Amino acid sequence: MKAMLFAAGLGTRLGGLTADKPKALVEVNAKPLLYYAIEYLKKYDITDIIINVHHYADLIIDYVKQNNSFNINIEFSDERNKLLETGGGLLKAKHFFSDVDDFVVYNTDIYTSLNLSEAVLKHKQTKALATLVVRNRKTSRYLLFSDDATMCGWKNINTGEEIITQQKPNVSDYAFSGIQVLSTKIFELLKEKQNTKFSITKAYIELSKIHKIIGYIDNSKYWIDAGKPETLDELSKILSL
Repeated sequence: MKAMLFAAGLGTRLGGLTADKPKALVEVNAKPLLYYAIEYLKKYDITDIIINVHHYADLIIDYVKQNNSFNINIEFSDERNKLLETGGGLLKAKHFFSDVDDFVVYNTDIYTSLNLSEAVLKHKQTKALATLVVRNRKTSRYLLFSDDATMCGWKNINTGEEIITQQKPNVSDYAFSGIQVLSTKIFELLKEKQNTKFSITKAYIELSKIHKIIGYIDNSKYWIDAGKPETLDELSKILSL
């Protein structure tokens, strides 16, 4: 497997911590978030990673080089001229996945105990276009899934907006975890959006009308969005165990 790490965000939720560095290099217990993300992927035998960069891109590139690319193959997708969001960033990096059928996408600010191999296996078994790792947790926006884990909609509980893409009984709400396994077939379906800025979540909402997008429910011990100041201390405690 190959993987893409999303590391191009501005990190505005972290306030002053990202005034002079990218979110990916914010440190917890003396190591940056990027370190933990790369080591997590390596644990599951992923040795080819592409990282998209924008905010303080040079610092990320230098950090990886200083660490001998963590003894794996690491490349960069340069978004310094234009931040493309998750969907546009994914399309810009499609060349990296020309020799594989499926790949992992992982947000750099996520720390989890998820067994990634099981999510990948589920993706391959179901032959899904996209397998989205989700959890039963509180958030403002939810993905909707049927009993057979098929994505069938989206809703925003703050605004009341709801989009139903397939009529299914017994629909459940789950929060997206920033971890996904994708088929490279998705690039052909999104090719008209090449070089544009768009959210991959919005693309999934549209694609789920006719394509198989499934949810992989993560019940592992912990999942942390380390992109917020209040969760950095929580992550520090877990890493100290």
